[in-house]
Amino acid sequence: MFRSIGNAVVRHPVWTIVAWLIAAVAIVATAPSLPSNSDESSFLPKSYESIKAADLQERAFPSAFTPSAIVLYQRTDGGKLTASDQQDIARITSELGEKHIDQVQKVVPGQPSKDGRYALTLVQMDSKNAGQPKQSDAAKVLREDVKQLTEGSHLDAKLGGSAAQALDQQDSSQRGQALIGIGTFVIILVTLLIIFRAPILALLPLILIGLVSAVANGLIAYATKLFDLQANSSISSILIVVLFGVGTDYFLFLMFRYRERLRAGDEPKQAMVNAVARVGEAIASAAGAVIIAFLALALSTLGFLKQMGPALAIAVAATLVAGLTLIPAVVSLIGPKVFWPSKSWQQEPDNARFAAFGRGVQRRPALTAAASGLVLIALSLGTFGYNATFDLASGSMPKTKESMVVQDEMQKAYSAGAAAPTDVYLSSTDGKPLDKSAFDAYAKRLGTVDGVAAARFTQLNAAGTTADFTVTLKYEASTDKAIEAVGRVRDAAHSDAPDGTEALVGGMSSIYKDIDTAVNHDYRTVFPVAAVLIMVILGLLLRSVVAPWYLIASVGLGFGATLGATVWIFQEGQGHSGLMFMLPVIMYLFVVAIGTDYNILMIARLREEAREGRDPREAAGMALRHAGPTVAAAGFILAATFATMMLAGNALLTEMGFAVSFGIAVAAFVMAMFFTPSLTALIGHAAWWPGHGDRAEEWAVGARPLSPDPDQLTDQGRDTMAHDPSGRRG
Repeated sequence: MFRSIGNAVVRHPVWTIVAWLIAAVAIVATAPSLPSNSDESSFLPKSYESIKAADLQERAFPSAFTPSAIVLYQRTDGGKLTASDQQDIARITSELGEKHIDQVQKVVPGQPSKDGRYALTLVQMDSKNAGQPKQSDAAKVLREDVKQLTEGSHLDAKLGGSAAQALDQQDSSQRGQALIGIGTFVIILVTLLIIFRAPILALLPLILIGLVSAVANGLIAYATKLFDLQANSSISSILIVVLFGVGTDYFLFLMFRYRERLRAGDEPKQAMVNAVARVGEAIASAAGAVIIAFLALALSTLGFLKQMGPALAIAVAATLVAGLTLIPAVVSLIGPKVFWPSKSWQQEPDNARFAAFGRGVQRRPALTAAASGLVLIALSLGTFGYNATFDLASGSMPKTKESMVVQDEMQKAYSAGAAAPTDVYLSSTDGKPLDKSAFDAYAKRLGTVDGVAAARFTQLNAAGTTADFTVTLKYEASTDKAIEAVGRVRDAAHSDAPDGTEALVGGMSSIYKDIDTAVNHDYRTVFPVAAVLIMVILGLLLRSVVAPWYLIASVGLGFGATLGATVWIFQEGQGHSGLMFMLPVIMYLFVVAIGTDYNILMIARLREEAREGRDPREAAGMALRHAGPTVAAAGFILAATFATMMLAGNALLTEMGFAVSFGIAVAAFVMAMFFTPSLTALIGHAAWWPGHGDRAEEWAVGARPLSPDPDQLTDQGRDTMAHDPSGRRG
């Protein structure tokens, strides 16, 4: 099949390129805009208690005041607020309300801090648009107006709250995307220049993948609208890296093999056909593993991951199609001039370092497998210290952003949980009015729960069937202690609810509690499903039942090593309270799926060598010698491009960038180069059971036979090779 694809594309390169350009213009011109949502509650399905509580609040207290933005005031000299300052604050609050800013429904004064140094203005916005871009726009207007209204006073005013956080997150994301894009571009360009010493070849993947990126983003926008998925600004940053990183991988897989075929004496167009025929299956299988792993995220209960999975799968699918059609078409049109001005492509390098690695694996496979396995196991020990954090807003932007400064200062000035109180809604089950005489005792019981600073009855709905009790925790809403405390509040609220009533607990800590539950569900569902589906792909590629088991086990060890190293770096080394809650899921899928690419490339080359009649150990050594440079180059570029995410300046992308780049480095330089080939050499022919994937066979017509190991040639054999260039490696 892949030879047929190669033939069709190479025979009609111009039509292939024109078809891509027409498709790109049509998709980009007609695609809808990609929406964005930063409201954490929108990530959860309606079956969770925190979402049920939010829905109840909408029905029972439609006019309830829930601030979307908070103006925090303090004196510029840091002293206590004076009577004059209080008058200025009252004036600013009144004037903000009179401006009738879009989305703003109500502006009211808040409580001053106990030390008299801080005061608040609370801004309520339309709850139906929570997390939407229009509320970020409203926050931008509010921030500008507050700055103007405080001019001439002794007040310093900052805007915080969820709407302001969404605005700052958006700004941070745009800056991060720019840095990631520039970093990715530079890394790919410089690395390819070093590898090939050919400017055309260095620029080509950037241009072609840029075209694929436009197509992929348009298709993602269509899918998001069609299936009503949630979007988040962090996805765009991840997409940049996935498209350029994975796209460059497939480009390298193809170009290394194209160069080999040219060295073997193939005519240029036939060299590309043979390259697609030989490496096409490995690219398709590698992409299939990545796509399957990403699609497994559709089983997640979190809207953020439900959106990310299909989006990344679409991006990789578009990259796969380009790798098998667009890239071969363009390169075959240019021909060997793509390597200009370098002439080194004409001679096969001795690959001395990789040849030495190959000989080491061939001679001591047990020692190599044990050493590389122990490294992975040792790093995996760090996973026992893993802890999760749930504040997606603060994790998505630097602590220096204004809304983050407000959050930190409010925690010091007020009760840590005051900025995001927990609400307990008590409702009658029979539709009759509640007994108000039980309210005080119920509030008192909630107030005695460990971790609660205060609890009080707040309001009763018009029908008298639902009561709202405001519970202020001692801890900031996203901390582990707050999540544990809200769990105890739920237990007390449910068990102590008066007869004929039921309780629902809402608020941000309750949302984070449910997100924690959802993530644990995903660990039990997404991980096994992705692993099984990847094993199926490996089984189909290798026609083996045995090999997929130890291949997926090796990748699982790589995941453990990556998570362990990330815990040690960020939690132990930098003192973070934990890692962002979705990091293990994302890391698992990237490391397992993309890490499998290199295992697939190495094992496919090993099988190719075995089919030339080599025994398992010799085939493993030769596979490392000849596929090692490709894996090393691809692994370095992909790891480096993911590392550019650390330039974004926020905890989420910094942790993600380190974890995924480290995991890919482990997958390329430990698993694919040493662990996998040494295990395959040890298992021998049994690795291919029940099939005979390593059975010697002749390649299809048009491809030239592979050479034996030059290190093992007799003098007569070397003389024959010197006079027969067609015997070179292909």
